Amino acid sequence: MTVRKRIVITGASSGLGEGMARQFAARGRDLALCARRTDRLDALAVELREAHGVRVLTQALDVTDHSRVFEVFQGFREEFGTIDRIVVNAGLGKGQPVGTGRFDANKQTLETNLVAGLAQAEAAMEIFRDQRAGHLVFVSSFTALRGFPKNLTAYAASKAGLATLAEGIRAELTGTPIKVTTLLPGYIDSEMTARAARRNPLQVGAEAGAVAMVKAVEREPAKAFVPTFPWLPLSVVVRLAPASLLRRFA
Repeated sequence: MTVRKRIVITGASSGLGEGMARQFAARGRDLALCARRTDRLDALAVELREAHGVRVLTQALDVTDHSRVFEVFQGFREEFGTIDRIVVNAGLGKGQPVGTGRFDANKQTLETNLVAGLAQAEAAMEIFRDQRAGHLVFVSSFTALRGFPKNLTAYAASKAGLATLAEGIRAELTGTPIKVTTLLPGYIDSEMTARAARRNPLQVGAEAGAVAMVKAVEREPAKAFVPTFPWLPLSVVVRLAPASLLRRFA
């Protein structure tokens, strides 16, 4: 297993990004964290430096400001010298049922999760191609497997697009020192899931979810469902399920 010592995480001020940052810091990894909420980001950086003695860089970043994505990633590389892993994590779960007058929310969801995901991939791959090495990680979603109803429709579409983007990059780079991983998390406690009308009975705690994600990332697989149970066996069921059954996940 390759030890990736310098890791960039977008959307690191809360949720899955914050959880992964804590887990990587506990493993002694230096971090470059970016998000819109710099007060939370800077507080996290101080905590991780004091607790683990790691180097933590921070930058304000709204990933929908595409030119800024390139600036921030390149700035991190200049400060670290080398970037070993970039985690495309920043995302939005703001979708609404299609045709209910909330095109704005659905458009914002796709722009943040997919178009801004592409911007992050482009910026990351420029660095990795130049270095001839690196690990690009996409945080997609279990919902990328199918089209889901109601508030998940636009979100699932954006995450499916992100997973397909990852697959295409991975296909090109197979056999090279640049690795590409797609994470497909199930329901994990976060600010996003907290806004749901009801808690999914299969939902796991934030720390357990972050531990599972980091363990998966460290293996550098092509694709990983996290946590593995129940989401890997459920992936088989969901792929074959009738559309009526998908309503239970929404």
